[in-house]
Amino acid sequence: MNILVLMKQTFDPEEKIAFQYGTVSEEGVNFIINPYDVYAIEEALLLRSLHGGEVTVITVGPEREENGLRTALAMGADKAIIINSDDLNLDEYSTVKILEAVIKNREFDIILAGNVGVDYGSGQIGPRLAEELNIPQVTTITKLAIVGNEAVIERDVEGDKEVVLVSLPVLVTAQQGLNEPSYPSLHGIMKAKKKPIERIEIDDLHMEEVLEVKTITTETFFAPKKGAGRILEGDIKAQVSELAVLLRSEAKAI
Repeated sequence: MNILVLMKQTFDPEEKIAFQYGTVSEEGVNFIINPYDVYAIEEALLLRSLHGGEVTVITVGPEREENGLRTALAMGADKAIIINSDDLNLDEYSTVKILEAVIKNREFDIILAGNVGVDYGSGQIGPRLAEELNIPQVTTITKLAIVGNEAVIERDVEGDKEVVLVSLPVLVTAQQGLNEPSYPSLHGIMKAKKKPIERIEIDDLHMEEVLEVKTITTETFFAPKKGAGRILEGDIKAQVSELAVLLRSEAKAI
């Protein structure tokens, strides 16, 4: 079974985040594998242990992403690919176009990705890539089993679960609860140093015409602090009238 995993690095959400010029400052920031991508990597390793095959982890990003790939290799992945996007301003559209160009001519049975990134949380990369590759997709999965040429999948649906039966190849996005990720062992870390990382330059893909971004982030900022709640008193009719006034004048919701 050929298993591909999409991975990215994000800033550590446990670290103090600072903004500079309307974006997150990377100065002194500790970068980690996006936590949802860790679930995807672990699930790929579990699938390989059951069905054999090979796990390849793929990332689009600057050279520092190699640290994340080495961690994935130490966890047990077989191969890694980095598409170097240094000095490029990419959005979900252009990132997916790059991934499609790299993946479309490779053999794969399943692609795993994190449900969202903990940095900007768009949740678009996996679904967009599945559309470009013209394969089925199932998001926010919490259980996965491969039976023959089909996948039996459970996914979150607002407090309940849905069971989906889908033919391979398929792309799935991992949700918390899918598995319990393991830490790289010392032996795994040592072996990772000898595992191959394939490096691809954007110029090698000859796709300059599709790298123009479709979305632009103008500013990133902290959510405003929530004020104290308010308890409305009086009979129901009076409370409803007061609530309507507050929603209009203070919350600006209506």
